[in-house]
Amino acid sequence: MAGRFDSNPFAEEEEVNPFSNHGSVAPAKNSRLSPLPPERAGFNYGIGETVDIPIDGSGDLKKRERELQAKEAELRKREEVVKRKEDAAARAGIVLEEKNWPPFFPLIHHDIANEIPIHLQRVQYVAFITWLGIIACLFWNIIAVTTAWIKGEGVKIWFLAVIYFIAGAPGSYVLWYRPLYRVFRSESALKYGWFFMFYLFHIGFCIFAAVAPPIIFKGKSLTGILAAIDVLSNHALVGIFYFIGFGMFCLESVLSIWVIQQVYMYFRGSGKAAEMRQEGARRVVRAAI
Repeated sequence: MAGRFDSNPFAEEEEVNPFSNHGSVAPAKNSRLSPLPPERAGFNYGIGETVDIPIDGSGDLKKRERELQAKEAELRKREEVVKRKEDAAARAGIVLEEKNWPPFFPLIHHDIANEIPIHLQRVQYVAFITWLGIIACLFWNIIAVTTAWIKGEGVKIWFLAVIYFIAGAPGSYVLWYRPLYRVFRSESALKYGWFFMFYLFHIGFCIFAAVAPPIIFKGKSLTGILAAIDVLSNHALVGIFYFIGFGMFCLESVLSIWVIQQVYMYFRGSGKAAEMRQEGARRVVRAAI
C-alpha cells in the first residue's frame, strides 16, 4: 500500500513555465501553416508610411524632355515671325487694329484717349458723337416712318427708311469717321481730302433730311419739318414722332458743321494744306514719270 501513496500530497510542487522552451516538444512535421513574418511595433497600421517604388523610366523622361524642347523651339520661331511682321508693318506705316468697341460685342477699333493727340481729342470726340448721332437719327426715322405706315401711308416709305439705316450706319463709319480717326492718329495730310468730301455729303444729307422736301414719295420717308407738318393734320402721334426726328436731324447738322469747321481750321493752321498740295504734286510727278 505504500506504493500507492509514494508522493507526499503536502510537498511543494515544482513550478513549471508553460512558455519556456525546454526542447521537449517537437514542432509538427506536417503542419500546413507557415509562421507569420515579424512586424514592427506600432499603432498606425502602416498609414502615412512612404513606399519605395522602383522607377525605371529614364528613357521616357528623356523623350518627354526632347518633345518639350522641340515645342519651345517652334514657339520661338513663331514669335520671331510675328515680330518680323509687326516690325515690317510699323516701318510701312500700317497699324494693327484690334477690335475693342463696343466692349460687349467688339466690332471696330476705337481708342481716342491713347491714340489721338491731346489737342485733337475734343474734335475727335465730337465727331464720334456725330457718328453715333446719325445712327440714332436713322433709327428713329425707322420708328417714325413705321408709325406712318401703320396709319396708312404706304409700305414704300418704310422700305426707304430701312435702306437709309442699313446704308448710313456702316457707310458713315467707313466713309468719313474712320478716315478722320486715322488722319488724326497719323496726321497724314493727303487723307484730309477724303474726309472733307464725304463729311460734306453727310452734312448735306442731314440738312436734306431735316427739311424733307416732297421729292421722293412726298418726303415722308424722312422725318423732316415739311413731312411732319403734312402728317400732323391727319395723325397727331405720327406728326409728333416726325417733329422729334426733325429736331434730331437739326442737332446733328449743327454738330457736324462745328466739327468740319474745327478740322478745317486745324488743317489750314497746322500747315497741312500746303503739305497736302506738295504731296499731291509729288504723286502727279511720279505718275507722269
